Amino acid sequence: MNEKLIKKAYELRNRGFTTGEIADELNVSKDTARWLILQGKDNNNQDKSEKAPIDFAINWNSLGGSSIRMKYVSAAMADMALKYGEPDVIVGITVSGIPFATMMAEILGADISVFHPIKHRKMEEDAKGAISSNFASVEGRKVVIVDDVITSGRTISDAARVFKDLGAVPIAVVVLIDKAGISEVENVPVESLIKVSRLG
Repeated sequence: MNEKLIKKAYELRNRGFTTGEIADELNVSKDTARWLILQGKDNNNQDKSEKAPIDFAINWNSLGGSSIRMKYVSAAMADMALKYGEPDVIVGITVSGIPFATMMAEILGADISVFHPIKHRKMEEDAKGAISSNFASVEGRKVVIVDDVITSGRTISDAARVFKDLGAVPIAVVVLIDKAGISEVENVPVESLIKVSRLG
């Protein structure tokens, strides 16, 4: 695995990022983030021969650093969402789903909401993600869930369950990149601009 990723993961941990936040920042799975952190530790007792999880690190800095590029990509994502009807609310999954969701909401004339996934929250026994109370309500409304990368599908699955429990109607999940090859989660269709497939 790339030494730069190992160094970055360890630096983020030292700055107080949780494993879930590191996974989001590097666009890798939580398991990969955990492995990267352990590889960066200066600990002679640590078994550094442990095999890295199979994953792909995604770097979309050239997109994220340009509001114009983000706008065009968000327009394409909004177009994919319309395939399932007109949403009332676009919900961005923190952190990286929010910029796409914000631009999509503007393009589609929808409200905006924010979802905090379980991986960013304290792990209680019945922990699940939560909707921010600072944004639009989702109760009884058609929602599109937006994120940057699907790695395992756990986050979008958690989000779909939370929305359904709140009485919302998730009509689609739209992401920039799908690393898991998921076409549906919790009976909600999943659309991505890019699907990453591992051969073999």
